[in-house]
Amino acid sequence: MKRIGYALWAVVLALCLAACATTSHPSPTSTISPESKEDTTVDTHTFYLTVEGVTFPATFADNQGAEALADLLTDGPLTLSLEDYGGFEKVGSLGQSLPTSNTHMSTQSGDIMLYQGNQIVLFYGSNSWSYTRLGQVTDLTGWQEALGHGDVTVTFSLSKP
Repeated sequence: MKRIGYALWAVVLALCLAACATTSHPSPTSTISPESKEDTTVDTHTFYLTVEGVTFPATFADNQGAEALADLLTDGPLTLSLEDYGGFEKVGSLGQSLPTSNTHMSTQSGDIMLYQGNQIVLFYGSNSWSYTRLGQVTDLTGWQEALGHGDVTVTFSLSKP
């Protein structure tokens, strides 16, 4: 009788594991072309910032402003000149307005924000103000050093340079 009980549990466990393994989860990050059998990975959540020659990966926030920035980057890389402000952020004009969903928040190093609908702000320190979050740098190794002191040139792109 115990063998039947163990066997039944083993079958149930196997079915559960098989169901988990075959459950299809939509993945916006990759597609494989049947003709080429080549992985043509396009990550719709990751983008890159190159600051004075050093590249940092970032992820988009989940809002209309971030979606508009992603759409803008589909036309190609965007290079901006950013000025130092207050010793904790770099800020510069985007040259156009994006949708806002401003919220009063405290920022941290690596935050990528939209200010007044048309200003990009990169944080290497913290501040508390009303912003629309556009994204977050995911690897801050060398971030503060790359931003350095004074003005910087930053290129935003969907693919790694």
